[in-house]
Amino acid sequence: MIQTLDYFTPVVDDPYMFGQIAAANALSDVYAMGGTPKTALNIVGYPIKKLGPKILQEILTGALDKVKEANAVIVGGHSIDDQEPKFGLSVTGFAHPDKLWKNIGARPGDALVLTKPIGVGILTTAIKREKATMKQISLVTELMAVLNKDAAETLQQFSPNAVTDVTGFGLLGHACEMARGSDVSLQIDLQAVPVLPGTYELAEEGVIPGGSKSNHQWLQNDVVYHDSVPLHKQMVLCDAITSGGLLISMRKSDAQQFISKLKEKHVQATIIGSVSEKKEKWIYVNENGAS
Repeated sequence: MIQTLDYFTPVVDDPYMFGQIAAANALSDVYAMGGTPKTALNIVGYPIKKLGPKILQEILTGALDKVKEANAVIVGGHSIDDQEPKFGLSVTGFAHPDKLWKNIGARPGDALVLTKPIGVGILTTAIKREKATMKQISLVTELMAVLNKDAAETLQQFSPNAVTDVTGFGLLGHACEMARGSDVSLQIDLQAVPVLPGTYELAEEGVIPGGSKSNHQWLQNDVVYHDSVPLHKQMVLCDAITSGGLLISMRKSDAQQFISKLKEKHVQATIIGSVSEKKEKWIYVNENGAS
């Protein structure tokens, strides 16, 4: 049995989409462990007298529809009167003990595969500061609401060595956990990392959430950036993400086949680096093939 819990304050203005995103985010941990979600409990903090019941109903409906998409059911939950809206779910899933994926176990020679672009934290911060375009708002909202279901179910056909989902600690934060737990080093090719349109430009303008800055500082002794990688691009790699994709360490011979199968399901996965024997640091970030 896999048990997980996640909730947060609104990251978009649309209450229905907020419910969808919160549900996708909570379900993600089950998918990242190779499990199948079965039941979920709502967790609600909401100023009912201030905002009224309609917005809450839309949040709950969004979550319900997303949980149904995962072929799971919401069986109840708990709510409190709160000054700021908060919503999430506790999810129960199941996986065979011999087929449970962990975020450790990456092996030298593995390819690193990422199943969603990064930049979500920066774009949602841009939404709050009214600096995001309508196209960016639509793109990041839809991306956050996408389940990791297809990626996880397709990955069941292979034997990944390590899997994690990319969320609050950012791409490099979760990659560092994988490297440390596996006692290996990871080589990240910045040019290969998929990034949402406009993310670098916003980061260069200073539109960076506090969590991303904290991640960058936390990782300063664990990551080596090539001289060609500027600070704003480093921040993007450390960007704190809501409802990100899966980061997978798997045999190179399987990686391309896995990516091809995902394309058939309209999921764009990318090889963003490789695993090596342990070096002085956990992660090395290069750009344009520099070393």
